[in-house]
Amino acid sequence: MRVFSFKWLRLKLFWRNTIFFLLFWVSCWIFVNTFMYVHRSVFSDRCTDEESKNVLAGLCYDYIEGSVAGDLCEDLCVTHQLVYKHCLYYNPGKKVIQADWHDSSIILKSKSDAFSNFMEPFLLEESDSQTISDSELLVMVAVEIKNVIGLDLSNNTILPIMTERKKSQNWKIDLASMWSLFQQEEYLLFNLLQDFSRHVLHVIGTCGHFYAVEFLSAGHSWKQSLFNLEEVIGQCNSGHKRLNALLDIAVSFLDMVHQFDNDFSHRLHLCDVKPENFAIRNDLTVVAIDMDMAFFEPKMRNILEQKCTSDKDCNFFDCFSTCDLKTYMCGAQRENNNLQVICDKIFRRWFTLSIMKSGNSFPLQEELHRVVQQCARSTNKDKQYTELYKLLRASQQQLQKRSEEHH
Repeated sequence: MRVFSFKWLRLKLFWRNTIFFLLFWVSCWIFVNTFMYVHRSVFSDRCTDEESKNVLAGLCYDYIEGSVAGDLCEDLCVTHQLVYKHCLYYNPGKKVIQADWHDSSIILKSKSDAFSNFMEPFLLEESDSQTISDSELLVMVAVEIKNVIGLDLSNNTILPIMTERKKSQNWKIDLASMWSLFQQEEYLLFNLLQDFSRHVLHVIGTCGHFYAVEFLSAGHSWKQSLFNLEEVIGQCNSGHKRLNALLDIAVSFLDMVHQFDNDFSHRLHLCDVKPENFAIRNDLTVVAIDMDMAFFEPKMRNILEQKCTSDKDCNFFDCFSTCDLKTYMCGAQRENNNLQVICDKIFRRWFTLSIMKSGNSFPLQEELHRVVQQCARSTNKDKQYTELYKLLRASQQQLQKRSEEHH
């Protein structure tokens, strides 16, 4: 009887230990896989120096072989006046690299790492390059730009560029490089708008499928001020200086929204509004530094007009439409607007009632809080814009009076 009890006890302990081991193994497996998934999700936009340098080495190889051209290729690949610094972003749809050029920081961008990933102009494949007329080039480029950003550009915008390229001895290589840039929506937006708006980055130059833009420090969601004010106005030793800077930035956001809504041939929609996609210049002008999700009205309508079963199917990031349950199609008209999203994702962080308790609040903080809350909900952008602009200016005036009284 004792022998039986002893064997039964050993068997019980064996199964208990086995179960504990299996549970421990399963727990470890779940933990490791969860960790790897989170790691891939969080760090998928990170990149290493090695892979980034390999991308630029491939670009220089194409340049030396005579496959690509651009006004920055010589400095990058031969004289090495354009020097790699580090990678900022790297995923299958975007490459962003910081570099030093003539003692200044610049950003190199492309939506693909290899020039071979872009389509060549079909006319260069089908005919002798010397037989392509200016009119053929004009039509070819106009169609491509229409496909990419949805706009019909005038002949005066396109023809001088193509004529200048055709005078080059290696114009076929120049055209192939330009064609890779024309397939990148953000490049076209920067290039088209930089002469008309203070709120977009300036294109400095190109090499193959990479284009260089000015370097500006991006915003950060984790900062209360959203932007690194110390980089542009020095150390904010006084609360007055910091508050005044934020009010200037808020006014600049309104100026940008008004311009994107009214000053171009079509409204420009911002569908990915977050601090990381904006920066500020030294004069506190707000600049859109990431416009991959910015669309003119014609393309915005094409994006929104999709099949649906509910309104949720009609949400394209920060651009919303509604679902027609009779046709099961999303409306082509965007229901919300740029100002609403700016109020919701930017201004809410600054003009909150909780800041009032800190003793370092804006003048008219309560009124600003109320109007920003209304702005984030209302589709009447003109009324909200006017009221918010007046309040911001009034707050600046009261802040100035407050400063003078302290002195």
